[in-house]
Amino acid sequence: MNHARFAHLADLLHCCIANRSHLHGRAAHARILSAGLSADTFLSNRLIELYARCHSIGYAVNVFRSIPCPNVFSWNAIVAACSKSGDLELAHQLFVQMPDKNVVSWNTMIGALARGGSEEAALDLYSVMTREGFVPTNFTFASVLSACGSLMALQDGRRCHGIAVKIGLDGNLFVENALLGMYAKCGSSGDAVKVFDRISHPNEVSITAMMGCMMQSGSIEEAVRLFERMHRSGILIDPVAVSSVLCACARAEGDELGIPRHHGLVLGQLIQALAVKYGFEYDLHVGNSLIDMYAKCGNTDEAELLFNTLPNINVVSWNVLIAGYGHKGDSIKAIAMLKLMQQHGFEPDEVTYISLLAACVKTGDIAAAHEMFDKIVEPNVRSWNAILSGYCQEESHDRAVELFRKMQFQNVLPDQTTLAIILSSCSALGLLDFGKQAHSASIRAMLHVDVFVASGLVDMYSKCGHIKVARLVFDRMTERDVVSWNAMITGFAHHSQNREAFAVFKQMRQDGMFPTESSYASVICSCARLSSLPQGRQIHAQTAKDGYEFRVYVGSALIDMYAKCGNVDEARRFFDTMPTKNVVSWNEMIHGYAQNGYGKRAVELFEHMLRTDEKPNSVTFIAVLAACSHAGMVDKGIKILDTMEKDHGIQPLAVHYTCVIDSLGRAGRLVEAEALVDKMPCIDDPVLWEVLLSACAVHGNATLAKRAAEKLFLLDPLSSAPYVLLSNIYASLGRWDDASAVRALMNGRGVAKDRGYSWIDNKNGVRAFMVDDDLWMVNAEEQASVHGAN
Repeated sequence: MNHARFAHLADLLHCCIANRSHLHGRAAHARILSAGLSADTFLSNRLIELYARCHSIGYAVNVFRSIPCPNVFSWNAIVAACSKSGDLELAHQLFVQMPDKNVVSWNTMIGALARGGSEEAALDLYSVMTREGFVPTNFTFASVLSACGSLMALQDGRRCHGIAVKIGLDGNLFVENALLGMYAKCGSSGDAVKVFDRISHPNEVSITAMMGCMMQSGSIEEAVRLFERMHRSGILIDPVAVSSVLCACARAEGDELGIPRHHGLVLGQLIQALAVKYGFEYDLHVGNSLIDMYAKCGNTDEAELLFNTLPNINVVSWNVLIAGYGHKGDSIKAIAMLKLMQQHGFEPDEVTYISLLAACVKTGDIAAAHEMFDKIVEPNVRSWNAILSGYCQEESHDRAVELFRKMQFQNVLPDQTTLAIILSSCSALGLLDFGKQAHSASIRAMLHVDVFVASGLVDMYSKCGHIKVARLVFDRMTERDVVSWNAMITGFAHHSQNREAFAVFKQMRQDGMFPTESSYASVICSCARLSSLPQGRQIHAQTAKDGYEFRVYVGSALIDMYAKCGNVDEARRFFDTMPTKNVVSWNEMIHGYAQNGYGKRAVELFEHMLRTDEKPNSVTFIAVLAACSHAGMVDKGIKILDTMEKDHGIQPLAVHYTCVIDSLGRAGRLVEAEALVDKMPCIDDPVLWEVLLSACAVHGNATLAKRAAEKLFLLDPLSSAPYVLLSNIYASLGRWDDASAVRALMNGRGVAKDRGYSWIDNKNGVRAFMVDDDLWMVNAEEQASVHGAN
């Protein structure tokens, strides 16, 4: 009778567990108690399983506590119950208290930690398990490899792979799929391909994981071919596989992948037809992927139509559609969808606001973006990155720095994207000290070795004037991309360390890195500064070979290089052959004429520019006004200055006035120059007064010279030039007492005159000679070069 009752209760519990029937289960529990079987370990274990499946963890724990002699199955059951309920702390306490553990115990706890976001703890526990002599199973490897993938712990994953091979589990499909997922998450696509190629009978999980790996590495076409292979091989196609390939189609629309435009959209429509054939068109996961595919392909009308035809939608559906409008830059429609979402009773989450934030940033509405950011209760690092990126793109770098400080106060740890953004702002503002703080933060977070962060550090130190530190960071980089090389080349070029720029450019090519438009523009700039026409022509030939010759920024740099090397006709020939020009190209050509004394041709080119669709900017007027000054075209320069604001809406700056004052000074029209100075809005520019003072020196106007010099004494107290020029003017006029007084004033204020120097460039490099240098200290070859030059 007791045996029959026991069997009946066991069957009753089995049915309750299968149906997750909490009320009937509690009734069965009551019958167990009334039958005096509460101490039975088997029935108690089943009760723990029942309450765990019904999400009644309190009852499960109470049952476990009431077992007089729990066995290993009891312990495993309660640990699994606590793990599934999310109470990892209690699960771990019970695991530690277990008198005897088996492999299932270890697998249960490791799996719970890996799934619960405690991946490092899972790996630590796995190490303890192996040290205690337990042999991992396929379930162990599945959890441990998942933890390795989440942590991107490639080396730990490879060690697990080695152990799996050693104990003969590397051919187990469950383990193979876990290895595939781990290598894909760690970005090791080569290892993932090797594992996939060794799988004798891949299933839908294998191919879906491999598709994800291909997409992550940018091999979109390969991902689509895998799906095609899956379809032709008769492998079960499920909604997850369809969603994955639709994601590939969405990414295939990106121009940066080199895939023809609309190719992704056509593929996506074919997959949609296949989804209809398999009856997946109303699957929520597939439906959301279709909306995402159409939205990212720019067809938001079709995306919205699909959204409206889905029988069931969730927050993800709304988020995908809102993100689609954000991707298109339609912030108005995105915000309208947010309001509609709320009207339908859906609560926006962080992803919603991030999508809206991105939409507002893309349209340049940073105020609306910040409003969306403020609606996020606890913004994570992705949210902070979005708003920081917005301010950085708008060049509101002060605000970006301020927000980064706030982010730190809220204890949100930056990632590599955060640091790259804030280093860019530090570069733009020249904030060396704050850049150093960001550098320290990157070291604490172990992100200073990241290629994007390290490139940002190189750029920041270069632009803040610490080129040696920039080179030190660059040399310590374990991995470099083209951005890193460009940052270092540009840094040297910016600091006029042109030979160093050439050396890095050469090293870049030797290391197999292909130069970009930025690389060539920077190194051509160095050629221009060195006035090295042979090297410039070599680089020009290389740009033609690599297909960058007619890129607008490279072309503009080539025009500048030829002009600065004195070959203005070659500069013009290249300018005329450029298929696409921008304002920089025009400016460089006009300036090239100006600096080589072809003022009339510069003005003619400027007037030709005005007849095209290209609009001049402030730099254009600097170039043409300088040309007028050097060519003695005084009246033409005055006329062009007058048209700046009236005809072109450009407010003249001090440099524009300086060009005209220079031309007036060269022509001896100092009365007009002084009158122009008096009506200028910007009179605190030292260069302007230096130009006026130099003109006074040429024409012997001591009165105006005194006024200009006294102004310079205030604006640039440490400069010796105004003292020397004024003294020389007095001396040339025979006013020796005034000349001596100026020299005495100069000495009394501690102003010292800089020594002049000259330099020569020969095959052994550049050599500078200062005044009073002993030429006998120069080596024989350089002396020969000097004598040869003489």
